Amino acid sequence: MFDKFEAFMNRYFTPVADWMDRNIYLSAVKKAMVAMTPLLIIGSFALIPSAIPNMIGKNNIISQWIIHYGDVITIPSTVGMSMMALYVSAVIAYHLAESKHLDVPGCISMAVMSFLILAVDFTKAGAVDVTYFGTKGLFVSMFGSILAVEIFGWCKKRNFTIKMPDSVPDFVSKSFEMIPISIITVAAFVILRVICVDFLHTLPPMIFTNILAPLVGSMDNPFAYTFVKFLQALLFFFGIHPAVLSPITSPISTQFLAENIANAKAGLALTHFFTPGPDSAFGNFTGTGVTFGLVFWFMFSKAAAQKKIGRIALIPALFGINEPILFGAPVVLNPLFFIPFVILGPITSSFGAWAMSLGWLKMSVFTPPYVGVFLEGYLATFDWRSLLVNGAQMLFSILIWYPFCKMAERNELKKEKERSQNKKAISDEDEALIDDLDLDF
Repeated sequence: MFDKFEAFMNRYFTPVADWMDRNIYLSAVKKAMVAMTPLLIIGSFALIPSAIPNMIGKNNIISQWIIHYGDVITIPSTVGMSMMALYVSAVIAYHLAESKHLDVPGCISMAVMSFLILAVDFTKAGAVDVTYFGTKGLFVSMFGSILAVEIFGWCKKRNFTIKMPDSVPDFVSKSFEMIPISIITVAAFVILRVICVDFLHTLPPMIFTNILAPLVGSMDNPFAYTFVKFLQALLFFFGIHPAVLSPITSPISTQFLAENIANAKAGLALTHFFTPGPDSAFGNFTGTGVTFGLVFWFMFSKAAAQKKIGRIALIPALFGINEPILFGAPVVLNPLFFIPFVILGPITSSFGAWAMSLGWLKMSVFTPPYVGVFLEGYLATFDWRSLLVNGAQMLFSILIWYPFCKMAERNELKKEKERSQNKKAISDEDEALIDDLDLDF
């Protein structure tokens, strides 16, 4: 039964996942979201001081200083997270230009300009409205960057450029080469904006928001979140890293984080649990599928190989890295571990999501760096109950992995016994027969 299932996945599903991993567009989006991690961390750090006056009172020197310089303190968040779509467009263009062997500076400039044409809006006073420069413009940023680089490559392939003599300096020649490409690219995006505004009566970012609203909204549902965790575990079970899903999930979680931060600044209730910090601290507690229980029981295994693997995997697991145990146990393609990893693991991963959606745990406005289990969960929520959630995850993981680890231990002990017997030059029966002969040489 399992062999047929494995054959089916290898034939149909694995090629699709491999394509997703190697696809230059999805790869560029994934790299861009990874590159935004410092902006998330710094932007979240900048929000922490604004909460201090509410904690210690406003009638003291520290609180008064924070209130006075509040606008300055939040600048890293304003120019970082609030401008994220702008940075994403540049990073995507950079990686696509490298993959397609195009002029990197030219692609970046065209991608950024194209995004601004689609996303820029103006206030009644004529000032630039930066509403869609942040996470609300992420999807149109991705679309604009990819399309701009495609137009750039199309123009280069058909030689829609101005060729200068070889005697002209290279930097001057490149500038003239960019003129036709710039005109074509800008014209294409201006036409696209005019169609959206005059005929569809909305800005391009709002079209993407409306189209993707069902997908984005569903990610803030604990049932949908549990399903995503199941899909991640299933991918890893077949040796495919779940990071292939990050181009879809990361923009959504980042957008939710920005909305939580905006609500916190306005003194409103936080509304989203699916944000990067809790997803790492609870959803990937000790690694995808919460495999701490496997590490724990392997550390006390009677089988020498399992004990060694468990001890090696302990420290990485405490920092959310479980590749050593996944490939060392192994969990990958091991039918014995399918149920605890793929079926029960996602349930354990969703403890934090359920706790936040039910109001038992605070939602997040902070994305901490990888600082290890328990501490990461506390920093993500600033709620002492995060320790209880992580503790429940650890205990549940130990319980559900116990019977499966014991079965694996028995199998490994049998193999060790067989290996030790095979190392002998003669079998136990032959050795006993020689002893009975009482030969004296």
